[in-house]
Amino acid sequence: MTASAHGPTASEYVVHHLTHLNTLGGPQKDIVDFSVLNLDTLFYSVLLGVLTVYLLYRAAKKATSGVPTRFQAAVEILVEMVADQAKGVIHSAESRKFVAPLGLTVFLWILFMNTMDLLPVDLLPRIWEGVYAAMGGDPHHAYMRVVPTADVNATLGMSIGVLLICLYYNVKIKGFGGWLHELFTAPFGSHPVLYPVNFLMQIIEFLAKTLSHGLRLFGNMYAGELIFILIALLGGTATVLGFVGHVLAGTAWAIFHILIIVLQAFIFMMLTLVYVGQAHEGH
Repeated sequence: MTASAHGPTASEYVVHHLTHLNTLGGPQKDIVDFSVLNLDTLFYSVLLGVLTVYLLYRAAKKATSGVPTRFQAAVEILVEMVADQAKGVIHSAESRKFVAPLGLTVFLWILFMNTMDLLPVDLLPRIWEGVYAAMGGDPHHAYMRVVPTADVNATLGMSIGVLLICLYYNVKIKGFGGWLHELFTAPFGSHPVLYPVNFLMQIIEFLAKTLSHGLRLFGNMYAGELIFILIALLGGTATVLGFVGHVLAGTAWAIFHILIIVLQAFIFMMLTLVYVGQAHEGH
């Protein structure tokens, strides 16, 4: 879809581009149904996840002790960067054997998902409209969003995954009894009267970390996607000024957005390492 005098209105254009291809076939219209799946988010996140694993596999397979290729050198820089960050927050060398590769995978995966925001707003949705029409569907109902990290379901899903890893290391490092004891005695002390307060504070801490971890990434990427959509509206005004504004604003925002894309991937990765590192420590 494009925003023009003969097409949808600006609000219709924005709503269309912010609607997921889901198992309902369109907008949820305030229906709360946890069985609804955003198929576009699942498709692009899995596709980019497979790409991430494949590139890391290729780098490991092609690694040589001789003069490295540019690709190998780039991957080695990333590996060293994540390894150095992991050493600073996770003091267990045994744990770092799993957590450091996890951090590297998370960083690259989120980086690739964020980078989808740099594609032209109408490129993949237009292709999907053509495919959908060829299948006999109404192209006006061919919804498609291509930035998985602009979907709160994806970012919260990843943050919940980090929470589960943290719970695993809490039990592994401290033992189930030790962790259970910590839940009821930290941070205010081991007096029985304080048990309910301590437990409540611990649960609030876990919830706050998980929500902020996922919502931070979602908020930044959703805002970036929305700005690209609004800039795309300038290109549909059918005026020279609108086209020039579209090109200049789109270019400027894309250049600035590269920083956001990389920074948000790095922040999510760092918080993952920090939270896992905290799971190794006692209160």
